[in-house]
Amino acid sequence: MENKITLVKPKLSAAEKQIINLVLDALPSENSRRAYQRNLEEFFFWHAAENRPELNKALINRYVKTLRDAGASSASINQKLSAVRKLASEAEDNNLIDSKIANGIRAVKGVPFRGRRTGNWLTKEEGQMWLNAPDIKTLKGVRDRALLAVLIGCGLRRAEAAILSVSHIQQREGRWVIVDIVGKRDKMRTVPMPSWAKATIDSWTYAARIESGFIFRRVNKGGNVMGEGFTEQAIYNIVVGYAKKLEKQGIAPHDLRRTFAKLAHKGGSPIDQIQLSLGHDSIQTTEKYLGVEQDLSDAPCDHLGLKIRI
Repeated sequence: MENKITLVKPKLSAAEKQIINLVLDALPSENSRRAYQRNLEEFFFWHAAENRPELNKALINRYVKTLRDAGASSASINQKLSAVRKLASEAEDNNLIDSKIANGIRAVKGVPFRGRRTGNWLTKEEGQMWLNAPDIKTLKGVRDRALLAVLIGCGLRRAEAAILSVSHIQQREGRWVIVDIVGKRDKMRTVPMPSWAKATIDSWTYAARIESGFIFRRVNKGGNVMGEGFTEQAIYNIVVGYAKKLEKQGIAPHDLRRTFAKLAHKGGSPIDQIQLSLGHDSIQTTEKYLGVEQDLSDAPCDHLGLKIRI
């Protein structure tokens, strides 16, 4: 059982509020902002209880040890550490701390997961069933099919799908891609898109009369498309709803991203190209080690073996 660290919560200083706001302004989703704000405030409360020593690698290692000694889970510690690393990066970018100190903080190792599940994914046959599951006689069904096609066909995170805009989808090197999508740690990447996924988006945007702005939007009970974009929670609810309908309980949006990787790999796509599409944290290391460059002519999404009849 996790023991909570009991702290007397002092008021945040003006400098602490400033750096927290810099971090929050750099995050793409509201869910991320709430989580990072909570984690950074907790860190600064601990920091104040320690009489506000200088920020450096040794201090962050001590913070991690304090969390571990208090019984915090690996996932909880790593989430808090991610927030502190982001804080170091923003402080460095704004000349608030030295680059050497920021590099040291970012180098603090996370806590390994014990007994971590590998997650769920769909087989090729199951993936095809999911793509065919929405009732495309309805506007919601046309939208849901496009959403599932993007999650399975492009391997996007739900936060990325939520902010996907018409302007993101462009042609590069003779194929459709999602350009400049912003993922974790504000990393920007290009994601190849299979032609069948693009066709589902075209069907949805045509039916919904969407010419610009967010692609995925609410459809109210009257069948009208609402102007605002989707939330991450809405995407989660839709995926879980289809999991229940198809008797695949336990499948969540990230499992569809994992399905993309599994099917692409089984279909023969090089692992390094899958990593580039997914935008994993280790991709820079992979590129340096292998000298890899993204190959849009042989993209992971070409190896899924799925299709949709339009």
